Amino acid sequence: MSKDTFPSGKGGELKRLQVEQSLVEALRQALAEPSGQRLYKSGKLSGLFPSRHGVHGAAAEQALREGLLEIVRTETKGKTVIEWVRLTPHGVEFLHARESPLYALQELRSTLQLNQQAAPLWLMEMRNSLHALEERLAADARKWLERLDALARRVEETLRRLEQAAPLVPPEVAEAHPWAIDALNYLERRRLAAGPPANGVAGCCPLPELFAALVPQHPNLSVQLYHEGLRCLHERHLLQLQPAASLADLPQPEYALLDGAAVFYYVAR
Repeated sequence: MSKDTFPSGKGGELKRLQVEQSLVEALRQALAEPSGQRLYKSGKLSGLFPSRHGVHGAAAEQALREGLLEIVRTETKGKTVIEWVRLTPHGVEFLHARESPLYALQELRSTLQLNQQAAPLWLMEMRNSLHALEERLAADARKWLERLDALARRVEETLRRLEQAAPLVPPEVAEAHPWAIDALNYLERRRLAAGPPANGVAGCCPLPELFAALVPQHPNLSVQLYHEGLRCLHERHLLQLQPAASLADLPQPEYALLDGAAVFYYVAR
């Protein structure tokens, strides 16, 4: 949602920050339960958003409108339609971008500016003090951003050297499955966006989600080729396939990978 969606001035900026905070918290919760959750909380039943109205309702509308969440099924109880949703690859990217140190510093600066503008006139002396503090903080932030930029360049250079010295996947695998590197990179970004390591299925990526993330860059990828590549990467210990706890919990069973008696539906880096 752009800033133009909200009223101009400090009130609109405050609402934008509140909506984005609600949205990020809901996306984090959706990432922890990849099989799907209720869009809205209902009584004692959990949901991603506490309410259909106000800030939370606006955040939910943005999530669906921008494709951060997708509806996997609906239930009708009387006149109420209950929507079940799950996180999309676009939602993972959105969450990862807002976990970066640069974004956190920028949001902190915006919050400080908002609070400064909202100070009452009779607190002029305190506002001047905050203004001086903001300037010092902005100067310190610029220094930190310069250091972060320099560190980022060093990391990029190191990664390029490592990739040249030791490819992410063996050449023969990359040639047979051109999408393999993109798959491993997506799983790594998803792991970083999730924060602390999770246990079991909650820390894994559903096979339909990974396939949806790969198709835009590899439009000719079929489910059969996808399964063949996953088996190859699993056998070479480049990723790990995880079985589904219950066949009844598979919203898109066509993506499940059968291996003997096992039914794989999740994958981890």
